[in-house]
Amino acid sequence: MPTLYSPNCSYSVYYSRLATSSSSSLSGCQHRITVSSIPKRLHSQNVSFESPRNHRRNVVRMQGGEVAATASLPANETPMTTFKDELLKIKSSEEFKDVAGFDFKEEPTVSITVVGASGDLAKKKIFPALFALYYEDCLPKHFTVFGYARSKMTDAEFRDMVNKTLTCRIDKRENCSEKMDQFLKRCFYHSGQYDSEENFADLDKKLKEHEGGRVSNRLYYLSIPPNIFIDAVRCASSSASSTNGWTRVIVEKPFGRDSESSAALTRELKHYLEEDQIFRIDHYLGKELVENLSVLRFSNLIFEPLWSRQYIRNVQLIFSEDFGTEGRGGYFDHYGIIRDVLQNHLLQILALFAMETPVRLDAEDIRNEKVKVLRSMKPLQLEDLVIGQYKSHTRGGITYPSYTDDKTVPKGSLTPTFAAAALFIDNARWDGVPFLMKAGKALHTKRAEIRVQFRHVPGNLYSKSLGTDLDQATNELVIRVQPDEAVYLKINNKVPGLGMRLDNSHLNLHYAARYSKEIPCAYERLLLDAIEGERRLFIRSDELDAAWELFTPVLKEVEDKKIIPEYYPYGSRGPVGAHYLAARYNVRWGDLCI
Repeated sequence: MPTLYSPNCSYSVYYSRLATSSSSSLSGCQHRITVSSIPKRLHSQNVSFESPRNHRRNVVRMQGGEVAATASLPANETPMTTFKDELLKIKSSEEFKDVAGFDFKEEPTVSITVVGASGDLAKKKIFPALFALYYEDCLPKHFTVFGYARSKMTDAEFRDMVNKTLTCRIDKRENCSEKMDQFLKRCFYHSGQYDSEENFADLDKKLKEHEGGRVSNRLYYLSIPPNIFIDAVRCASSSASSTNGWTRVIVEKPFGRDSESSAALTRELKHYLEEDQIFRIDHYLGKELVENLSVLRFSNLIFEPLWSRQYIRNVQLIFSEDFGTEGRGGYFDHYGIIRDVLQNHLLQILALFAMETPVRLDAEDIRNEKVKVLRSMKPLQLEDLVIGQYKSHTRGGITYPSYTDDKTVPKGSLTPTFAAAALFIDNARWDGVPFLMKAGKALHTKRAEIRVQFRHVPGNLYSKSLGTDLDQATNELVIRVQPDEAVYLKINNKVPGLGMRLDNSHLNLHYAARYSKEIPCAYERLLLDAIEGERRLFIRSDELDAAWELFTPVLKEVEDKKIIPEYYPYGSRGPVGAHYLAARYNVRWGDLCI
């Protein structure tokens, strides 16, 4: 392919420097040199390049945004060494300026704008996560945080609001107050409407003031209701995009209510953004134990041979909360537990768990494998679904409200607060293995875990010692995502003594006991990935389409038929129907003894 090159054009040259701080989790920082003219001695090299996070590609990027082909160099040379050697031949800064026209403004700036900055998500998760990244020296040297919302607020008032939210895991560390003050000095606020291009243009002026002529990279986090996503994206794209760096947008779930609305949302987003600018966030993919799934499977020889229908009897994905909607019922009632948890959190974990080995750990390779899993699955059938809704219950002298007691929930609502489902993957690895999902609010405990139940030992020599309940004696791998993160394997073991009595024991990797390092919040990991351009833990549009195809038909059937959910007491284990569903596939829920 020909290289796009002209000695009279202005080029952007990026090079990478590995992070030198041992406390930083950044794999590298991008640096930029703007070249308004190329020295004649460099003309033959056609050297101008951009190194991304993995430092594998060297790409010419012209000032207008065109991308050139990779420059070809001898095997023992790299673009960086050739470029450096040529630069060293220039003896003075004046000669450099006259001959090359270089403007050295290293290290670009990153402007992080939280759209919907006065909302709960921003205050509870986003700002604490940004501060944690700053505390750990994971953010670029030059960065600013802007809040954007309709509320009228000064910079000082905004900083005071943010200051009250900085109670994440970092607050127990040394020098926290000093770091907090430094962080708050980088926080600014702009008030505006989400559908006003003029207001976003004013924001753009403020951003440019703080960017100080450097290459401006901009990240927008849409912490706003989905019905105003498109307005905000349209205005940010037309009036507040970077003109010489990248612009990325993080979009929070829900991504529509069904296949049709999700596809419409994607079309609208792509009208203003390219797919690689859109970062659809599912914070469960940023959980430490979820990210450890592929490590556990692909780097341990003992697991990969067992990861199939030959050895695995069923897989359970369990999510439970011990509280109800608590005033957020208006939002929840529009979506329900199936859309809120099963279709995204649990299905994403299922895809990671069941995917084939990717070619590499690159984002696209991993997401390709996840899409293959989703496309191999049968759409959920109504007979494989149980729905429930919590009702009022008195325990210990305390009366807990029902779902419809929430004043924000319409009276007589049939929206499920509990759902259990059985899903199947039609491929050679998983044919016939039930993947059981269970999620609910107002249950007896707060927990998220993956349970892998293995098949019974054929012709077990110790069946008499195990007793009649073989399910209790089955091997089970449990990955506890939260709380109190752990990975443990249930095995059968002889009880010490002269007799032959067997016991069910755990080989337990308890994270708090094994590792002294604090586990970062999922939002920290995902925000850092978005800044670095790492898309592995974000959802691609075709992945989203495949996920909705599995749930849209049954959701439509439930709503059209107005199916009444099974009522269960607040603080219980959920509807009895969930146990009948599991029993139909000869499965017992693994969390019954918790």
